[in-house]
Amino acid sequence: MHPRFAPLARRTALALAASATAATAHAEPTVLAPVVVTATRTEATPFEVPASIDRIDGDALRAGRAQVNLSEGLGAVPGLLARDRQNYAQDVQISVRGFGARASFGIRGVRLYVDDIPATLPDGQGQITNVEIGTVGRVEVLRGPFSALYGNSSGGVISIYSEAPAGPPRVDAGVAFGSDGLRRVAASSSGKTGGFAYTLGASRFETDGYRRHGAAERRLANARLNWKLGTDTQLTLVANSVELPEAQDPLGLTRAQWQADPRGVDPVAISFDTRKTMQQTQGGLVLEHGIDAANTLRLMVYRGHRTTLQFQAIPTTTQGNALHPGGVIDLARDYEGADLRWRWKGALWDGAASLVAGIATDELREHRVGTQNFIGTTLGVQGALRRDETNRVRNADPYLQAEWRPTPAWLLNAGVRRATVRFNSADAYVTRTNPDDSGAARYGATLPVLGASYAVSETLRVYATAGRGFETPTLNELAYRASGLTGMNFALRASRSRSVETGIKARPGAGTELTLALFETRTDNEIVTQTNAGGRATFQNAGATRRRGLEASGSWQLAPTLQAQAAATWLDARYRDGFLTCTATPCAAASTPVAAGNRIPGIARTALFGAVTWQPAGGWRFGAEARALGKVDVNDLNSDAAPGYATVAAYAGYQLSLGAWDLGALLRVDNLADRRYAGSVIVNDGNGRFFEPAPGRTWLASANATYRF
Repeated sequence: MHPRFAPLARRTALALAASATAATAHAEPTVLAPVVVTATRTEATPFEVPASIDRIDGDALRAGRAQVNLSEGLGAVPGLLARDRQNYAQDVQISVRGFGARASFGIRGVRLYVDDIPATLPDGQGQITNVEIGTVGRVEVLRGPFSALYGNSSGGVISIYSEAPAGPPRVDAGVAFGSDGLRRVAASSSGKTGGFAYTLGASRFETDGYRRHGAAERRLANARLNWKLGTDTQLTLVANSVELPEAQDPLGLTRAQWQADPRGVDPVAISFDTRKTMQQTQGGLVLEHGIDAANTLRLMVYRGHRTTLQFQAIPTTTQGNALHPGGVIDLARDYEGADLRWRWKGALWDGAASLVAGIATDELREHRVGTQNFIGTTLGVQGALRRDETNRVRNADPYLQAEWRPTPAWLLNAGVRRATVRFNSADAYVTRTNPDDSGAARYGATLPVLGASYAVSETLRVYATAGRGFETPTLNELAYRASGLTGMNFALRASRSRSVETGIKARPGAGTELTLALFETRTDNEIVTQTNAGGRATFQNAGATRRRGLEASGSWQLAPTLQAQAAATWLDARYRDGFLTCTATPCAAASTPVAAGNRIPGIARTALFGAVTWQPAGGWRFGAEARALGKVDVNDLNSDAAPGYATVAAYAGYQLSLGAWDLGALLRVDNLADRRYAGSVIVNDGNGRFFEPAPGRTWLASANATYRF
């Protein structure tokens, strides 16, 4: 670990150890309610796993919140930064330990799963808009070396699970209204009867947008059905859909535009009517069968279809070039996959052991069409065809994981995955001036992971983990060349990383949990943004980088209905090698030097979170939370940055039970001090439109009702 923060780490570790030792000496060990996570592919308690892993229950995710974006309820997870862009034409920005920070669209560098169905495609690009927060049962966030066992682009893993009902049927309904025309209506139902259980949910969300030209509408539906087929077999059906009839895209702002009018929009967004429409439906089956007391087989299969139509702000003179692919992106994507897994549990040399072996295969077929976004002098309409190609991405990854407990105090974990990702592009738009740009690329890596956890006492554990990961370019990152030439940028290489982590987990008293993790990741061939203009980005490899940091979190049960949480992250992410980049588009050759030692853009060095909630079963309930984020550099040159900020939010609600009915109402205010800050940034934007402003003071009012049969 780097000497600059080694003293801080030692002091924090000694404090945790002393606290745990004192609690052991003066009180009997507290038996906590069992909390289980499955992100490591075996059921385990987060306290024992030799990895950084957090679980957020669905009720905690929803408490006092609008339930529009997943980012609302993930603030207590250290090392994870989830930012609402106030732009529903783009996804929430999510990064884990700096991985995924460069994404200007979608989520990349982080693997996403919803009810065990991948929400990340085999190229590493993901989205999370299909999650109906009203039906979420829990969210698990896995960070560090063990994430690599999920394959390509596993800087972290976020697994979302629908509620698993255990009681009689119930029906829930809710409405919410708030600032900037926010409107949300939702309904859900769940229950269990005999061997059948179900969770159903749907919602509709609308907003006029904090910024002009930021209106959006989103419709969601989710279903999870579970059948118990005998004593040892169960079948789960998952289906969901999301529709974005239209989301206006206000683009980013320059610093001058932001300071003059944070609600404003660049004129090109209006003239080209930048916007996106999207529709996705998918379904999956999970069949699990217990062969005997020691052996279990599990098969997951899924399939989905997604269409996207996006209008961008690219000057007509630029699109007039015969080689330009146009200003409208029209995508149709079909994707499918399967995961076959065998699990054994037994004894090995008098110690409990388990073994998981499986193979995961996924395939994506994309039809990409580009057209001009003008006809004559009319802007913002689909014009002449400029690109037509079919792209395929597939992987077939075998993996093996083992867990062994040689003594009650020791827990050893090891695993390996062979990841292979193949890209193929067939060009159907070939003219006298536009050549055939068909091509292919193959990326592969072997990803080993090793970890160990030791129980110093019943209330204190220490652990260490090491592993390797890799990240391929996504189809979107391969789609364009900085030089302006046609075809895919198959010259991009996959980045490879080596990670180490050590940590402490403590339970020093009843209802108290503390964690500390120190980590370092070194990456070769880091993929970075080379140009980014008009909503279209190109990428290059930039040599070696280093991310090192410290994460700490704590939760305290101060009273039966009073809880407190805190999380802190310190992350230093830098380029170890200097390289050349572009400052104009198109860019025939990168010529502007980026110095070794510069910070990787899009990553905050510090992040803090704190919350206090008082939530009895009935009557009044209150909550308050504070968030602070350090400055965020906006480009590789580190020539500008979004300033750091701190915000405070508070809510009050009332819950009433009347027989079979539970009724509730809530009022929430965010950004109480009405701070002006940039909620997110667009990395390396070629027009200098780096900043996406966050709202000032906003309010939310909601009401809900539950009927239990």
